[in-house]
Amino acid sequence: MQPRGIRNNNPGNIRHGDKWLGLSEKQSDGSFCTFKSPVYGIRAMAKILLNYQRVYGLKTLAGIIHRWAPPNENDTCSYINSVAEVLDVAPKAEIDVGNPIIMAKLIKAIIRHENGIQPYADDTIFKAMRLVGVQ
Repeated sequence: MQPRGIRNNNPGNIRHGDKWLGLSEKQSDGSFCTFKSPVYGIRAMAKILLNYQRVYGLKTLAGIIHRWAPPNENDTCSYINSVAEVLDVAPKAEIDVGNPIIMAKLIKAIIRHENGIQPYADDTIFKAMRLVGVQ
């Protein structure tokens, strides 16, 4: 059995609330969005991460992950450390999510942390990122 985020084509485990492009007609999960394909779920992740930086001014890895995975639902410190290790940066390091290499690494690290696996090819991740202008 695949992890919930993979089954839902929502590897970032994005909660209901926004009318995302590519949502499945039937939303069978009461808590998390279900997308038509992984590309749309990853696209939503990229859009959120861009907004964290551009709209909310979150520039550090710790700031981004703290908002993505708040302490009331997650072990946020462990999450931050896990992603920092994958990106090979300090938790308080500033990162540029508009940089496609950094964005791809961040997305892959979040997917792995959320699901225990990261099954998507680079082509899928970069296709999703291009849909929000990260190239």
